[in-house]
Amino acid sequence: MAVSISRRRSKPYRKQEAKQSYFHFSAIYNFLSRISVALFLLILIYLWCSFSTIITGNIVHVCFSSSRKLHSLYCLSAGTHPSFEIPTSTNNHSFLAPRIFEGSNAMKVVEEHLQVHRSWRSNRTNAESCSGEGIYVYDLPSKFNKDLVGQCSKMIPWQDFCSYLSNDGFGKAIIANNKFGKGWYQTHQYSLELIFHSRILKHPCRVYNENEAKIFYVPFYGGLDVLRWHFKNVSNDVKDGLSLELVNWLQRQRPWKRNEGKDHVLVLGKISWDFRRTNNSESPWGTSLLELEKMQNPIKILIERQPWHANDIGVPHPTYFHPSSDNDIISWQLKIIRSNRKSFVSFAGAARSDAEDSIRRILIDQCSSNGRCKFLNCSSAKCNEAESIIDVFVESEFCLQPPGDSPTRKSVFDSLISGCIPVLFDPFTAYYQYPWHLPEDHDKYSVFIDKKEVKEKNLNVVERLSNVSSRERENMRRYIVYELLPGLVYADHNALLYKFQDAFAITINNLLLRGTRLAT
Repeated sequence: MAVSISRRRSKPYRKQEAKQSYFHFSAIYNFLSRISVALFLLILIYLWCSFSTIITGNIVHVCFSSSRKLHSLYCLSAGTHPSFEIPTSTNNHSFLAPRIFEGSNAMKVVEEHLQVHRSWRSNRTNAESCSGEGIYVYDLPSKFNKDLVGQCSKMIPWQDFCSYLSNDGFGKAIIANNKFGKGWYQTHQYSLELIFHSRILKHPCRVYNENEAKIFYVPFYGGLDVLRWHFKNVSNDVKDGLSLELVNWLQRQRPWKRNEGKDHVLVLGKISWDFRRTNNSESPWGTSLLELEKMQNPIKILIERQPWHANDIGVPHPTYFHPSSDNDIISWQLKIIRSNRKSFVSFAGAARSDAEDSIRRILIDQCSSNGRCKFLNCSSAKCNEAESIIDVFVESEFCLQPPGDSPTRKSVFDSLISGCIPVLFDPFTAYYQYPWHLPEDHDKYSVFIDKKEVKEKNLNVVERLSNVSSRERENMRRYIVYELLPGLVYADHNALLYKFQDAFAITINNLLLRGTRLAT
């Protein structure tokens, strides 16, 4: 007889099972809740570490950390995205102090500043006398300049940075197998301070009596001061020490007291943001030199200006070409105007995988898949050497210039002096930077493609550039080569130029005009 076994359980057993199920469910719920809370706290900690609000003078900056090679904080504020700026209480220190504005008026303020800068353009030529316009050069203690150069070996570990600072900032001369001609050097993009100092010491308008001066040049190598601390774990007090010493030194000088520094000029070889760190900042990078109250009046010459600061004036990045004569310039002009441009488009650079807003990867993919585009991969090639870059640019019709670690690029000027038409994707790369050296009508020398079109609409850049006719390209190139090029290079320290004004001469002549107007 078959025996059947019932699967039904007794009531007490079912109650015990229900209690056990409830216990297990509660344990799992509590465990997941704790994970959720922990995960939420981790997200908050991450956001706190990568996000900071910095109040600098009149501006509130919203900043995020990034893994830039030489710049570790990216601020969504006046320098990049005006819509993130929040006005704070005003306390202007001079007639050129930063103005308070809201997002809708941000670009209007930028344009106003640029118009002021353009009003200082001088018609003076190199052959004219100084006619009472003198430049006084402060004899600063060596700790503010020469001693900083002496620390060059400890500034950029992966480069022989000292070799770039030789020859008063030009670097080593390119002699062996030089197919470019005379006046070519391995010049670093951060060498502007040394180049200006050397040139201004020999300027015919230099005076040794402070009462004869219209402008006062302060030869502080602030960019080198920034670089020397970047890879060292030191406090902000240490980083700002030399800047504060400089201010204290200047305040004891009679010319400074007379005009509160309004007729003083500093030349800084890095971008403006590298000198705008505050003690409230989460980023350890840079100094607070340009945030100091006493530094609001002087004019600051930089390779990248902060467009909302009227006292910041942008000048060209140093290129590799430093002609000694008019003939050096003319020879190079003839060479590149006749160049056989084998590549329709080129891009020299590397991807920025850590920058979400970067379009570089898109451009690299487009270029690599198109036979009309040449890609020079700077993550492997020696893009800091003149031959690698200039060879590509001289043989290209267009050179793509997306923003890198900051909006501006030295490569823009390398392409211009090579006769290659720069393609810009951000107006802050050039249009709002260099009112003394580039024309207001940017269509004369460049093509603009909004980076949003590339990123959001998947626009094909090479196809868009195909719409530019050969006649238009030729007109732009001739304007670049014959009109712009001489004013974008820094001539040799002993150069004798009669037909042309280089970037240094243009800058000094405009500063002298501004100083003369200030004195009247």
